[in-house]
Amino acid sequence: MGMSRAAIRYAKAILETAVSSGKASQVNDDMKIILNAVDSSADLNQFLSSPIITQDSKMNALTEIFSSVQSETKSLFRLLQENKRFEILAAIATQYNAQFDEMNGVEVANVTTAFAITPELEAKILAKAASISTKKITIQNTVDPSIIGGFILRIGDKQYNASVSNRLQELKREFSN
Repeated sequence: MGMSRAAIRYAKAILETAVSSGKASQVNDDMKIILNAVDSSADLNQFLSSPIITQDSKMNALTEIFSSVQSETKSLFRLLQENKRFEILAAIATQYNAQFDEMNGVEVANVTTAFAITPELEAKILAKAASISTKKITIQNTVDPSIIGGFILRIGDKQYNASVSNRLQELKREFSN
């Protein structure tokens, strides 16, 4: 069984547990915290996937680092300890977030901007997103200075390009015709 299939299964199991205990949203926050930690720390990432470090050591470290997480999240740690699968923790967290959003009718809008998003720009993007999708939208922002200004919006397989670099490309094409 591949990493992603396993991650989907674990995430589903934890989500069901969390839903029945009324903690789905809190566990979703836990998963975001875990993802941020793993994404921003190469050490933590290596530590979790290291074949040399014992499952107990990994368990102790996670329990310490994430001491304030929900009991459902701690039970996920225990499950990964028993099955020696700590290396898929980040994948599970990603899957959990996705399944939680889907359950709540939330769609992720991937937004690329030239600089960190401002409230004004966010309002503009949300208005555009509302015309593309009927679901509740959460924005994931990627900063890419090469687009110069404006934004590129991706929701599912739909894309709306309102970047300055795209506009310049269009102008070039118009003038070369």
